[in-house]
Amino acid sequence: MARRRRKPPATPVEAVIESLAQDGRGVTHIDGKAVFVDGALAGERVRFIYTHQARRHDEGRVETVLEASPDRVTPHCAHFGVCGACSLQHLDPVAQIAAKQQSMLDALKHIGGVQPEHILAPLTADPWGYRRKARLGVRYVRKMGKVLVGFREKRANRLAELERCAVLHPSVGERLPDLAALIEGMAAREQIAQIEVAVGDNATQLVFRHLVELDAADRERLIDFAKATGFFISLQSGGPETVTPLYPKAQPLYYEHPVYDVRVDFQALDFTQVNAGINRKMVPWALELLDVQPEDVVLDLFAGLGNFTLPLARRAKQVVGVEGDEVMVARAKANALANGIENTAYHAADLMGDMTGAPWLKQAYDKILLDPPRLGAQEVIAHIGKLGARRIVYVSCHPGTLARDAGLLVKEHGYRLVSAGVMDMFPHTAHVESIALFEKD
Repeated sequence: MARRRRKPPATPVEAVIESLAQDGRGVTHIDGKAVFVDGALAGERVRFIYTHQARRHDEGRVETVLEASPDRVTPHCAHFGVCGACSLQHLDPVAQIAAKQQSMLDALKHIGGVQPEHILAPLTADPWGYRRKARLGVRYVRKMGKVLVGFREKRANRLAELERCAVLHPSVGERLPDLAALIEGMAAREQIAQIEVAVGDNATQLVFRHLVELDAADRERLIDFAKATGFFISLQSGGPETVTPLYPKAQPLYYEHPVYDVRVDFQALDFTQVNAGINRKMVPWALELLDVQPEDVVLDLFAGLGNFTLPLARRAKQVVGVEGDEVMVARAKANALANGIENTAYHAADLMGDMTGAPWLKQAYDKILLDPPRLGAQEVIAHIGKLGARRIVYVSCHPGTLARDAGLLVKEHGYRLVSAGVMDMFPHTAHVESIALFEKD
């Protein structure tokens, strides 16, 4: 017989919040069992209601804050608490980045068994209107007789009803109702699945994913909207290869690194850094930590479009970029050519697979830069100790995999973890971006 699931208690419970979990929820213990409480901050005394109970932990939601943390602030966005895109708007931005720094340090200590000799000051930028890449959900709700455009509700599959988004670039974040009205007027309003948003220094591109072929009237409606707003609008009927410009026909997107006289061209579905303000500070910071010299040969792993490769090439003798996606490698080569950069070489390679015999591993390097995805760089780190690099800078988007890989570099390959710090790439979320410097004596 299946075990009957117990209903969570309906009576509110009072508790003191002990800490902040990595996902931004407050943590307390009731009768020795951990409870994760939405909307609660460390040090607060709250009254909460249970929303879910499991064997190992329970979940709850704040009903009343009885004693508030001094770091509690009024959320900037009216949709906070309903929309699931942000989890920390009720926490002062300075306290947010301090919590992220502690999360990184805890992971380094407990997962990697290492500690940095120095803690770098956090890298911050404007915490509002920063997000230049997003995937907006679209849904026509028959019962409401309207289209919703935006992000999912917190811990739910349905879309939140949003009037604006304070973290999205204003070109889109202030126009969510306009986008909803645009799609409401289309014959295919129930067949528009999502809108991919990509913002460059020069323009904002919207890619409409449609599940049926759009008729002439719907296409004309989108073209009129593009003319009125200045958006670049493309259509996508299937996979990434089906993205087709609708209006204008030429849709060049780019961002710049003015310090290095570098322009990076990209397409809407390409991976680029979400936060342009942080990215423009992060790249010089990484180069400073690497201490790039004119005689250096540098290896850039997970190189992408050349976000680090091209600025590195302005400072180093040669830069070798390695990336797993062949399309991105082709774009990186084109970006180097467009910038008049001739001291780079590129290789397409699966950096999470078998790299035995890879030609770029047969070369010696003075410095190495890694910018892996959330899964980290465990596989390629197994080869790094043989390359002879004196310095390594590791840019991370997940403290757990950074910590694991830092442990490998220190304990198996003879590096010191000289310094580490966090970057607020995603303000008001629990996402932790960090950077670490390793040296071999």
